[in-house]
Amino acid sequence: MERIELRQLRYAVVTSDAQSFSRAAATLNVKQITLSRKVQQLEERLGVKLFKRSTRGAEITENGRPFIEQARRIVTDVDNLRTTARNVSYGLQGRIAVGYCTPLLAGNLRLAIAGYLTKFADVQFDGIEASLEKLFHGLQSHALDVAVAPIGFGEDGIVSRRVWSERLFAVLPDDHALAEKEQLYWQDLRREVFVVSSVGLGPIFGNLIAGRLTEQGKRPNIIVQDTSLESVLSMVAAKRYISIATEASQGVSWTDICFHEIHDPTGPARLEYALYWRKNNDNPALRRFFELIEERYPG
Repeated sequence: MERIELRQLRYAVVTSDAQSFSRAAATLNVKQITLSRKVQQLEERLGVKLFKRSTRGAEITENGRPFIEQARRIVTDVDNLRTTARNVSYGLQGRIAVGYCTPLLAGNLRLAIAGYLTKFADVQFDGIEASLEKLFHGLQSHALDVAVAPIGFGEDGIVSRRVWSERLFAVLPDDHALAEKEQLYWQDLRREVFVVSSVGLGPIFGNLIAGRLTEQGKRPNIIVQDTSLESVLSMVAAKRYISIATEASQGVSWTDICFHEIHDPTGPARLEYALYWRKNNDNPALRRFFELIEERYPG
């Protein structure tokens, strides 16, 4: 078999995510004909049709699905190696790579990172926003030192520590009838149509909504959009959906929407966060990060 290029794997992975050769080419800043030709050459070398092509785009085939997932891991590992190599020489007092799945608009994570950058100015700090799957893969592959994510996840060799919680809010059009309620409970939201992101905290929010509002086998109406949390919140202003966010999302000014705190029977609904790291990580910069966290959020 002829040699398979890393570039071909990357083109195939991005095409799978974009479900379109034209969108994938735009994402990678290459000509569509170049990308399409490289993917076709890859299919010929493998003897497997990866995509079903149509006027609607490029749909991954069943035979192509396991190959794309393996290709994704290879591309991610190579990118992580490059990042590690590029940053070896950075930082007079070491380097720390911190992963997270929530935007740094405001909140405890932003304060913790800002505090670390101020206190340890000579440490190279690399922040990586990614999905939960990629965060844990980054920990296992040594590309990340620590990840900040909601509690309840675990893998072999990974330990965790609770750090903080953030209040949960319903994100509503500013003229929504529920915006006038003095206190908003989960059950008040049971007839609403939710929109959540497919990335970041979106899957967490989707599971949370389903867990709170599924009744007698009937699940709430949740629409998943392949876009960022910020774009999802902007869509709420169109008055077709509502969404869920943490208090950190109030760090910027939003137009035509409002944030209404959600309550459980026992008090404000909250999302709990934890730090996750490898047991055997002896990075001195990570130890200093833990010291700062312990000062601010005693465990």
